[in-house]
Amino acid sequence: MHLEQPQTLMLKFGLIGKNIEYSFSRKYFSEKFEKNDIDASYVNFDCQSLQDVRTVLQQKDEDHLGYNVTIPYKQAIIPYLDEMNKHASAIGAVNVIKRLNNGRLKGYNTDYIGFRKSLKPFLDKQNHKCALILGTGGASKAVAYTLELEDISFKYVSRNPKKGQLAYEDLTPAMINKYTLIINTTPLGTFPNVTECPKISYRQISSKHLLYDLVYNPEETQFLKNGKAQGAMTTNGYNMLRLQAEAAWRIWK
Repeated sequence: MHLEQPQTLMLKFGLIGKNIEYSFSRKYFSEKFEKNDIDASYVNFDCQSLQDVRTVLQQKDEDHLGYNVTIPYKQAIIPYLDEMNKHASAIGAVNVIKRLNNGRLKGYNTDYIGFRKSLKPFLDKQNHKCALILGTGGASKAVAYTLELEDISFKYVSRNPKKGQLAYEDLTPAMINKYTLIINTTPLGTFPNVTECPKISYRQISSKHLLYDLVYNPEETQFLKNGKAQGAMTTNGYNMLRLQAEAAWRIWK
């Protein structure tokens, strides 16, 4: 496990994930702390295994007030926590951890907050009743939770579908036409593999569709390019990331 050495500052925060050198969170919070003259540090905990995650969480560091959690540990980290916020429990995934005053670790989910707030302006413009969620990882659960709150019916699409889920091969032209909101929660198209994209029938995409990609690097993925070429509205995951980060900060404060 590679752990960056945090500076000795009053408050400490960090990101738990795997292969996270590229991460949004460290840059975002480091700049936030500097801009607002907050005496704090933010480091990456690059964990190659769950044992590495456990080691990080077991550090008896009262100054380490919180962690963000990213791929692939949003679900796997739950057994190592002492308690869960009701939304995180309902979603079944955690992307924020707070060390409480008594030292206990509490899990939260701000992904759904970021996703819901970033989605709302598009829902104000277009009326979407049916959605496809591409992928079934931790982030997809926050997306599903949001869609339930917004009363939008949805189906999961997976390369290895479970009961009640769809395979990519199941997506007929009629289904693409019906499900006008399509959210990519897979890492397909992330830099440097920028030519990759989910295998759906983009020919059926039209101006009534919204394609939302949780990927933010590159700014416009192949998935979004394909949708834009068909006249669809498109958006990437940067605004969601920014909004979930601010929600995490409110929890830690």
